Amino acid sequence: MTSRRRRTRTTVQSSIVALALALGIWALFASGVLTTDAGASTSAATTSATIDPADEPTIATASTPTPGAPEPSRASSPSAGGSSDGTDAAAARATLAALPVKGKAPSTGYDREADFGTAWLDVDHNGCDTRNDVLARDLTDIVRQGPCKVLSGDLVSPYTGAPVAFVRGNTTSTLVQIDHVVALENAWRTGAQQLSQAERQALANDPDNLFAVDGRSNAQKRSADAATWLPAAKGFRCEYVEHQIAVKAEYRLWVVPAERDAMERVLAAC
Repeated sequence: MTSRRRRTRTTVQSSIVALALALGIWALFASGVLTTDAGASTSAATTSATIDPADEPTIATASTPTPGAPEPSRASSPSAGGSSDGTDAAAARATLAALPVKGKAPSTGYDREADFGTAWLDVDHNGCDTRNDVLARDLTDIVRQGPCKVLSGDLVSPYTGAPVAFVRGNTTSTLVQIDHVVALENAWRTGAQQLSQAERQALANDPDNLFAVDGRSNAQKRSADAATWLPAAKGFRCEYVEHQIAVKAEYRLWVVPAERDAMERVLAAC
């Protein structure tokens, strides 16, 4: 009987020791001192470092530009190298052939603001005026103030192929200007007099009729048509003329004979 009690006591003591050892090992695992990864160190000094938040997985979300920081670069539109191809030129030739050919009407009574609205309107109702919309479209690395106002950016002028830095200011803003591909006075003399006020305002603010360009080219062009002025960058002339033809067709304008001939010559080389 005594021997049986001794064996029982020994068994209980062994079980207690085994349980204590198990609890101790579990505590080491819980504290990170031990690890099941064979390649990881079991040193407390190595395993006690906290996780850097930068190393934690992240979920991609739509980013909001930080005020005053450059926005991601994107391809400028239009491109100084030209994006026209043979298909575009063929379509433009067909459209040109369907345009009426007439002489220019007199420009008597032409008034930019009275006839085409104040520059620049927000005809698409996105909360931003047309000038800032075009700057945001055509410039790269832009910096804004608020959701609309473009403070700075980089332009490769499609009319010359030369880079121009835009910085908003009394003496610097004019280095980048917004050109009407079909000049408004030219439109007035080739059919726009017959449009409604709303149609003329749409024409003056139509993105397809607007390019951000270097100020010098815009000053040289003024209200000229394709017969008297074309971009210095020959690689862009196809796209330039194609835009003019598309705008004239969209707003039911006509071309004069010399203008049509010049457009045909440009398209023939596209």
